[in-house]
Amino acid sequence: MNAENVSVNTTAESVNGTTLAARVASSVEHVGPVLDGELIDDTLPQPRRRTVRRRFARWWLHSPRVPLWLKSKPQAVQAAKDATVAVLRSPWRYCGAVVRGLVVGARWWRRWIRVADYRTAAEESEKLADKFTEIRELTLFRWKVTGAVAAVAAVVVAVVDLVYGSDPLWIAGAVVSVTLAILGRRKVGSPGRKPALAGPRTLTWTMDPQVLVDAFRDAKLIGKDEALRLVERATRVGDGWAITVDLPATRKAADVVKNRDALASALAVDEVQLIVERVRGNGGHAGRVSMWVADEDPYSKPPVRTPLLGVSRWDAWRPVPFGRDARDRRVDLPLVWTSLLVGAIPRQGKTFSARLAAAGLILDAWVRLYVADFKAGKDWDAAGQVAHRFMSGDEPDHVLTLVDWLVELVGEVQGRFRRMRDLDDLTCPESKVTPEMSRDSSLNMPITAIFIDEVQVPLEDRTPVVVQGKKVNTGDYVGELLTWLAKKGPAAGIVLVLATQRPDSKTIPSGLRAVLGSRFALRVMDWRDSNIVLGEQMNTRGFDSSRLLPSHKGVGILRPDGDTAAGADVLAMTVRTYYMPNEDWQTICQQGRALREEAGTLTGHAAGQDTQPELDHAAVARAIGSGSNEPATAAAERVELPEPLAAVVEYLGDDLGDGGRDFVPTAELVDALDVEPTAFGRQMSDYGCRSERFRVPAEDGRTKQVRGYATADIRAAVDAVAAGMLDPGDEEDDP
Repeated sequence: MNAENVSVNTTAESVNGTTLAARVASSVEHVGPVLDGELIDDTLPQPRRRTVRRRFARWWLHSPRVPLWLKSKPQAVQAAKDATVAVLRSPWRYCGAVVRGLVVGARWWRRWIRVADYRTAAEESEKLADKFTEIRELTLFRWKVTGAVAAVAAVVVAVVDLVYGSDPLWIAGAVVSVTLAILGRRKVGSPGRKPALAGPRTLTWTMDPQVLVDAFRDAKLIGKDEALRLVERATRVGDGWAITVDLPATRKAADVVKNRDALASALAVDEVQLIVERVRGNGGHAGRVSMWVADEDPYSKPPVRTPLLGVSRWDAWRPVPFGRDARDRRVDLPLVWTSLLVGAIPRQGKTFSARLAAAGLILDAWVRLYVADFKAGKDWDAAGQVAHRFMSGDEPDHVLTLVDWLVELVGEVQGRFRRMRDLDDLTCPESKVTPEMSRDSSLNMPITAIFIDEVQVPLEDRTPVVVQGKKVNTGDYVGELLTWLAKKGPAAGIVLVLATQRPDSKTIPSGLRAVLGSRFALRVMDWRDSNIVLGEQMNTRGFDSSRLLPSHKGVGILRPDGDTAAGADVLAMTVRTYYMPNEDWQTICQQGRALREEAGTLTGHAAGQDTQPELDHAAVARAIGSGSNEPATAAAERVELPEPLAAVVEYLGDDLGDGGRDFVPTAELVDALDVEPTAFGRQMSDYGCRSERFRVPAEDGRTKQVRGYATADIRAAVDAVAAGMLDPGDEEDDP
């Protein structure tokens, strides 16, 4: 029955539907095709909304009115921890404040009952005996007032309890306790109530502000009556605590960095666990210090393998992953437009560090590689699969081969600069190689990196070679070629990476060291060798690689030429390099070869084409100025000059030669070398350089007397050291 009804209804609806459709069709007028579209309201300012949101986000992140914990997730987490601790500690803190309020109130009542102000005035006027009767009467009167107030209060409490019960008494007690807590709160300036850190308070799990202030005082970085001002609350960063403070007005952050060891001793931690940096830029000033204290030795953990194993290719114009700092932040090393010097004693990871820099360039198919391994081992053999030129050996023939390579590269740099002059401004906006130019095969200007391991071998070679009709030592010629490439090569796309296990002034000429942009010093023997790698006076700024522990393999001090994770204003940092064993190194080299075969950029030694370079020694010698007569600088490069004489010679440079300056003010040297004036003058006088008064023209046309040193005396001191008349070993071992 139900099925029949359904069938009948369906049929009826079909008939009715057909009839209705026919009626609608007869009444519809055809007006043409109907197009689909979307209604767009042009009045909605969508782009403006995004702009407003971006502006609001920018204001939110940079406004000093917005709390820091609302800008950063780690700060918000720390603020939540602090709030939790505050809630848990609030009952005890409240009770302590009430007790302190009772003590303060009792002291105030005692002074009032004893008429302390009247008594003090009488004592100061020496009329205490005359006023004793009045003071006694006033004291007895105030005792009576106290007793009367106590009796009245007791009666009021009894009446209120009898009439209204105990509730009003509890309310009154709460009001009194709040009053006492306010009275007993810790206030700045009250005896014994000066906070350890002025400014915003902070509650942390283990970082006690008073311990930090005591450490600064024990290290004699601030006075006994001085305090620190908190800029950023103590926050957990990695496996340690980070905090930023402002020093008193008369203190400098540079002194804290310089005396980092003393501060670490006061904090009872090893110096490798403490990182102290001056905050630079818009958010910092000369008295703002950023600190990070590790819970334990950050370099005692197993090393991390290089992340380059997980990439298929790399862009040489990007900084190469180099290692991690103590806070476990990744540190990338920029290589293009700069150069790198790696120095260490044997078995500290020097070759591994240089190979890390090479790994990123190997994974770029457009980079041309020159590899010279004067260790004569097999550490660099895998690079022969991708290198345009490769050799391994420590014989004089290998040194002469390196000379040919360097001459070829000098000619290549000159040719690139000549070709850049003919390019339009769109292709070459400046006299520098761009990423597009380095990958244009028609221009033939690829990034070219030359790696020289154990560079002291060619620099110390004394095989004579003829340059412009003169016989010179091969080592001196190699030093001049490397110096020229380090000066002019980066703009033409030449990357110079040198590694040595003998970082001393005899091995690495001062002129070459001065133009190497990035420095990486692993553990060395003493502070002099550390300064040879990192730069003069770096040990006085708190960076001395001779203090690294022997167990810290691959740990060194990096002085980068460019921006890093720690910021562009960081002078240097301690870095633990990534771990890349031989099997990983071979894998990366094989992958680099596959990339070059795919891109068609496999050339030279890797392609089985060990052709002799086209050389023009005469043109190259004229370009680098080989054979120029500079007795003072040449003597400085032949011998190891003592400090501060070596720093003075390096600072003056060409001004020390003939035709240069006749006089250099003492104030200029002190500022440039960042040395203590009295000690500097005493050390210079030990080498026959005494400060004298010279008459120099002033800005107003008059002459004035300025104390300084004659460059002739400095040249004489250098020549005396070179002749052995002054022994550099007489210098004290401690800077």
